[in-house]
Amino acid sequence: MVRILGGQWKRTPLTVLSARGLRPTPSRVRETLFNWLGQDLSGWRCVDAFAGTGALGLEAASRGAAEVVLLERNPALVAPLRRTIAQLQATQVKVECTDALVALGRLAGGGWDVVFLDPPFLDGDNERVFEQALQAAARAVGPTGVVYLESPRAWSDAELAPLGWRAVRRGRAGEVHHSLLQPLPAETAAMPVATVAAQ
Repeated sequence: MVRILGGQWKRTPLTVLSARGLRPTPSRVRETLFNWLGQDLSGWRCVDAFAGTGALGLEAASRGAAEVVLLERNPALVAPLRRTIAQLQATQVKVECTDALVALGRLAGGGWDVVFLDPPFLDGDNERVFEQALQAAARAVGPTGVVYLESPRAWSDAELAPLGWRAVRRGRAGEVHHSLLQPLPAETAAMPVATVAAQ
């Protein structure tokens, strides 16, 4: 059972179907995330890529986010997301049945406040998707925006820097690593990895 943890829809259950790669963010990890971001996200604009159950995006909306876009390509998962949004009368939330990487490319330059990235782990055989998602998110967030990354392993600063990011918070719960990332200045991101790591 997955429930919204805080805000106006606290304790609302979310539908969890059996689907390949679906792995809802555990409650204690979401608690940590929203301690990092802050409990009140009033006015924030958020993208929940690889939305799955929508737990991250709907949690943000429950806590006051003004605009939330859920990106999920599996129609079987999109249907319950739409039912939940209708049930909650969450007019600030919309769901798109689309490939997250394609959609993130379309959202480039949008100045989003936070992009939640939680691609399917697929037994660690999904590295390229993580790289592409981080690159696309770098073009979607504003200069003060952040990315939340959930992954099967920790991403080092040396790996993140060429993709435009640096980790400001890190955590682990079991086999799940989670990080809060801030954009690097454009000139820093363009440096060779060794130069960035030496700073």
